[in-house]
Amino acid sequence: MMEELRRSFQAARQQVSGHGKRNVGVLKEALLNVADDTGSDIYGNGAVINDFEQKIAALLGHESAVFFPSGTMAQQIALRIWSDDRDNRHVAYHPLCHLELHEQDGLRQLHPIEPILVGERDMIMTLDDIKALPEIACLLLELPNRELGGVAPSFSELEAIVAYCREQGIRLHLDGARLLELLPYYDKPASDVASLFDSVYLSFYKGLGGIAGAILAGPKAFTTEARIWKRRYGGDLISLYPYVISSDYYYEQRNDRMGHYYEQAKHVAERLNAIDNIFTTPRVPVLNMFHLHFNGEVADVAARLTRIQDQLGLGLVGYLVEHDGYCSTEISFGDAFDAVSNEAFEQLITRLTAEFSAYRD
Repeated sequence: MMEELRRSFQAARQQVSGHGKRNVGVLKEALLNVADDTGSDIYGNGAVINDFEQKIAALLGHESAVFFPSGTMAQQIALRIWSDDRDNRHVAYHPLCHLELHEQDGLRQLHPIEPILVGERDMIMTLDDIKALPEIACLLLELPNRELGGVAPSFSELEAIVAYCREQGIRLHLDGARLLELLPYYDKPASDVASLFDSVYLSFYKGLGGIAGAILAGPKAFTTEARIWKRRYGGDLISLYPYVISSDYYYEQRNDRMGHYYEQAKHVAERLNAIDNIFTTPRVPVLNMFHLHFNGEVADVAARLTRIQDQLGLGLVGYLVEHDGYCSTEISFGDAFDAVSNEAFEQLITRLTAEFSAYRD
């Protein structure tokens, strides 16, 4: 049934989540108005890449920045630099950190670094969790925590964590892959959050919808070292301009729309939570994403959702993760939902209610 669910989602005329289908048209749109004689970057140098690095460094309130082809590369390098800086081979992060779940143990295998997991798996880390740590070189904080549904501490809690780490001489690295999406919740500019940290990673393909690419920002000495590690990792491609130009284009297109996407998420989550056997995490989103859950066995839930998507031509769910008695997916709002009419959305809510409200009867 999972293949059928994926098929029905991909075949849908419209989708609730994201910015639309990821295809070659995304890159073509970004390049449409770029002059043919625009100079390429060469091994990390050139106006097209260096101007963008300076632009995002200023956005984040940091001295300097380096463009990377991937966040995986950028974050492993950041932790290696701070580990060397403190001559301490221990760094700490949440058990659901991307480095722990999705990078094939890369940090341990590629560096003499031993991560320490902080806090409970099903909760964001607290100041008390951090105070219980042994001596570490660096603490990585993910804002928001994607694997928990896009949750984040209050800004006052964040400030308390930062103050403690400063007192202890612990370097702070921000996994800010979705930082821009979180800013409407904090009601602060990016620099007010990012400048609390010694280094920051920002993604350009998640909430912004670019092709690929990441920024690693921090002090000049830090980014100078990061450029060396970028070459060692094979990330210093002869040219990165397709990624840079598309990152800049979609940043300009969508950076100021994060508040709008946030309101979409809150509205849809409220409607979904009103349906029996459907619920979200968190119940009230703190950014443009949340996790969506359905009570029931995964095969039956997938079959019901497939019927709805095939009948309406509106994609809500492309995959499900099975748990004990329920299953889950992730929803992230962007430009795509603007194209969904109120009538189509109400039809979706009506069909979901019919399929799931009497599910256990």
